[in-house]
Amino acid sequence: MNNIKTAAIIGGGVIGGGWAARLIENGIEVRVFDPAADTKAKFDAVLANADRAYASLTNAPRAAKAAVSWHASAAAAAEGSQLIIESVPERPDIKRVVYAEIETSAASDAIITSSTSGIMPSELQAEMVHPERLMVAHPFNPVYLLPLVELVAGNQTDTKYIEWGKTFFAGIGMHPLHCRVEIEGFLSDRLQEALWREALWLLHDKVATADEIDTAIAYGPGLRWAQMGTMQTFHLAGGEGGMRAMLAMFGPCLKWPWTKLMDVPELTDDFVNEVGGQCEQQAAGLSPRELERIRDDNLIAIQRALKGNDWGAGKTLARYEAQMMQAANDD
Repeated sequence: MNNIKTAAIIGGGVIGGGWAARLIENGIEVRVFDPAADTKAKFDAVLANADRAYASLTNAPRAAKAAVSWHASAAAAAEGSQLIIESVPERPDIKRVVYAEIETSAASDAIITSSTSGIMPSELQAEMVHPERLMVAHPFNPVYLLPLVELVAGNQTDTKYIEWGKTFFAGIGMHPLHCRVEIEGFLSDRLQEALWREALWLLHDKVATADEIDTAIAYGPGLRWAQMGTMQTFHLAGGEGGMRAMLAMFGPCLKWPWTKLMDVPELTDDFVNEVGGQCEQQAAGLSPRELERIRDDNLIAIQRALKGNDWGAGKTLARYEAQMMQAANDD
């Protein structure tokens, strides 16, 4: 079950393309289906950026990339694939239709994962013939560089697939995180959306611009978060007393009306245009592809720096690089 040679990607957008890039870099053939007319051009752009990124991510020799083929239907792409990754729009009805088609041609022991960022796997697998082989494997953009993948089981998922996922995704350079409790949004997106919601309020209430909000993160907390999360960060902030001291000092502040964690500003056309306009101004004329390459270069530099200290995402990269070195020496 761990020896995956062929995978199907159903949905060739940014996430599907990122999955494909990571898989072919690890010698896994990819079969793709996406009905959108412009998908292949966007997909190929993701592969090109990934190829550029992998050239400098590790010191290990790169193996020959596996092939990518395009197919006329989800069923055709799934046929002969040992792993099927669904990355279609975030609508349960669309996803269930895709699973029904996949199951007409997929082998009964083929593993099916959803890239959903928050839909409960129990809901997704409810109408499947073989619901036990579906689980969520939620990655983060860009999938070819960010190592985190959240693994979530539904109420009908066989636990052996979660265990398989821990081994498989670690083997392709990722850091699997088993979300033990099935909950909407899983772990990372619940945390990210709390911050995003507050950022939208700050912009909506004219407290700060999009650029000022991002500066408040990128030059401070974001640098800490690249190596340790919220809990450990605040534990250190408590000094010798650790988190206990931090909670004693600042815990009462959590009851102050500083944030609007559950309320969301009304997304009127004017407000959406204001947010969009400020984000475009931030881009300073750089295209999405150019911004992606800048993002990738920064992510590579941060992970390589962390690798030098064998810490955080750098520890995952060091393990993956050692695995690649061993594979190159064995050839």
